[in-house]
Amino acid sequence: MSLEDIKRVTQNFHDDNFIGGGGFGKVYKGNLQDGDGFKTIVAKRLDTRFGQGEQQFFSELQILLDYKHENVIGLVGYCDENDEKVLIYEYLSKGSLDRYLNDTSLTWMKRLNICIDVARALDFLHRGVGKQAKVIHRDIKTENILLNNDWKAKLADFGLSLICSINQETDYIMDHACGTRGYVDPLYRQSGFLTIESDIYSFGVFYLRFCAGDQHLKSKT
Repeated sequence: MSLEDIKRVTQNFHDDNFIGGGGFGKVYKGNLQDGDGFKTIVAKRLDTRFGQGEQQFFSELQILLDYKHENVIGLVGYCDENDEKVLIYEYLSKGSLDRYLNDTSLTWMKRLNICIDVARALDFLHRGVGKQAKVIHRDIKTENILLNNDWKAKLADFGLSLICSINQETDYIMDHACGTRGYVDPLYRQSGFLTIESDIYSFGVFYLRFCAGDQHLKSKT
């Protein structure tokens, strides 16, 4: 997408359209013309002031272009123009899962289905279905799980993710540990050995935190 089009749909990245941000930039909501109507999109604008994030931008772009799944956030478009780098995603109306940890409307069955959605996304990425390489997310947490109106969950924010050729002979790679404190696999943090199981550990932390947020619910389904 052209930078001009992105600025138009986000009102030139106006503060009124700002909906969040992370280590690599700010996120804005916008309305993109779609036939005779409009559809809501999300634009993540890379902050290049400190010379960081360019590698993460291209890594996330490659992953979202090549690894498409119903439980992985959908890429609508991207922009690499005039020193501006922007990723355009589908908009999920309920936002991130961390907002709902103690929401009483989330029954056990809904929580289970959300966990299954995330597990399916990880299974797809870790198996590298139809690809030569697998994807390790490296930052699984409630803030990076997005929800639509029907509570369907999609894994998002692949800025820290790695595409790697892990196989039966070499089931790890060496890398500087990164991710969110409390979710990072201790072995990876201490030794730099990154494996698919590093993601599984983070998924377990997410699962326990998500279930603990529902401890006040008894037998609701």
